[in-house]
Amino acid sequence: MGRLEESYEERLKERGLRVTRERRMILSHACEHFGHFYAHELLESLDRHGFRVSRATVYRTLAHLVEKGLLRRHELGDRKTFYEPVLGREHHEHMVCVCCGKILEFIQDEIERLQDQVCRQHGFRPLSHTLQIQGICRTCRRGGRGEIASHG
Repeated sequence: MGRLEESYEERLKERGLRVTRERRMILSHACEHFGHFYAHELLESLDRHGFRVSRATVYRTLAHLVEKGLLRRHELGDRKTFYEPVLGREHHEHMVCVCCGKILEFIQDEIERLQDQVCRQHGFRPLSHTLQIQGICRTCRRGGRGEIASHG
């Protein structure tokens, strides 16, 4: 088991969650095989690797891991949700392709600076934020899939 998985196990224990075989397997697999992932991708990957875990167990475990701050959950609308591990990752934003679901990370210092400035101007103390840009990736545009209705 790697350091990241050990750190997650420590965090599970610190946050009052039992380290069950299923939780360890789901968490380890998510950290090892994915940056960003959809629950169904995790379930399919676990199955391909010979780990038999029910859909309900995967969704329940993901909810626990989000609640305990070990995974981050991002809503895309249309009832689509993706997850990403938290430990060992610096803050970043996302661009999400509405055609293929590809998720691209980016860091833009100017956006961070402007957010801080706006908060100061309004006397607002930020606790967290996310920025998600939905659009059409280069691959889908080149493949002619970019002719969809505007998501403005």
